[in-house]
Amino acid sequence: IILIKKQTLFAMVLMDVLRNVLKSIVNAERIGKRQVMVRPCSKVVIKFLKVMQSHGYINEFEIIDDKRNGKIVIELNGRINKCGVISPRFNIKIHNFEKTLSQILPSRQFGFVVISTNHGIMDHIEARKRHLGGRLIGFFY
Repeated sequence: IILIKKQTLFAMVLMDVLRNVLKSIVNAERIGKRQVMVRPCSKVVIKFLKVMQSHGYINEFEIIDDKRNGKIVIELNGRINKCGVISPRFNIKIHNFEKTLSQILPSRQFGFVVISTNHGIMDHIEARKRHLGGRLIGFFY
């Protein structure tokens, strides 16, 4: 009698792309790397990185299209202490900004919270200027 085992293959599913990218950036910053390559790439990740770049937390990034999910090469400059994703993506209203920001950021003058509004992804300062609420995506400082 010969027993034959049936092999089952398990596929690894990537649940939160933005969380993986931000974690890779923090880990690379902590060990002192000057650049990091992350994959896969998505629209939310690109817009989050543009907000970080506009405030000078990363230098520049290049999107590499490899006919699959894409890769991003990010040039680091050593300014990031911590960045992360806020999950679940809570709603934030204009009159709740101060309370919510004090819970997330270490100081009033330090760091940024990224918010998804109906006018696009932006930081909390720009959303306050435009008088917009939205959903919390993540933070960096």
